[in-house]
Amino acid sequence: MPPPLIDTHAHLDDARFAADLPDVLARASAAGVGRIVTIGVDAATSRAAVELAGRFPRQLAAAVGIQPNHVAEAGPGDWDEIVRAVADPHVVAVGETGLDRYWDRAPFPLQEEYFARHLELARRVGKPVVIHCREADADVVRMLKAEFDRWGPVRGIMHSFCGDADTARACLDMGLYLSFAGMLTYKSSDALRAVARTVPLDRLLVETDSPYLAPVPVRGKRNEPAFVAHTAAYLAAIRDVGPDVVADQTTQNARTLFGFK
Repeated sequence: MPPPLIDTHAHLDDARFAADLPDVLARASAAGVGRIVTIGVDAATSRAAVELAGRFPRQLAAAVGIQPNHVAEAGPGDWDEIVRAVADPHVVAVGETGLDRYWDRAPFPLQEEYFARHLELARRVGKPVVIHCREADADVVRMLKAEFDRWGPVRGIMHSFCGDADTARACLDMGLYLSFAGMLTYKSSDALRAVARTVPLDRLLVETDSPYLAPVPVRGKRNEPAFVAHTAAYLAAIRDVGPDVVADQTTQNARTLFGFK
């Protein structure tokens, strides 16, 4: 029996899963993946995430939000829809949200405004926040520090963490979990592996970011939740612990963060 795992970040509403989602979920179960959090990036995909979690409640839970690269596209009423959706019992987190300087799809001040909205909403409803950060580490830490200084520890997850040791330490000091995806397994990721070795076991999470970032040995394929087992095993290997240690601890961490039973 494979050790239990939780894929903390997937986009199962993606069109690449439309034809075979039941099979994808069956493979996840066979790989020992007990729960999957499917993530919204705008009003429409958040709606889809909630619908999927309602269809497959034993395996899926949803997160709802407007991702930074989509904030400029948000229409009238989209944010109100997120606020309403977060009350759904299938929704376990707010996001993904955050900041992104890699893509030039949304004005940075607008990204900051929406990030602040998500942080406030998550705090108000008592659910964790799922944070996207791409080439904006200092900005994300700055906004999180303002939140932390005013309200105390931030309950949330740095999704697909790819920052440096200083960013990792700042996030950990503010109470966040760090989640590692398939890029941890790539040849070019020596610096990221060095960070992953230092994160306390009780703050580690794993994810796929499906259908993106498939890990070695399936890199180049459509990523899917079953493949989180490869990332978890790799994380165990670079930390020189057994795979069951990482699987059991990351699952316990995800249950704590998301309130899974």
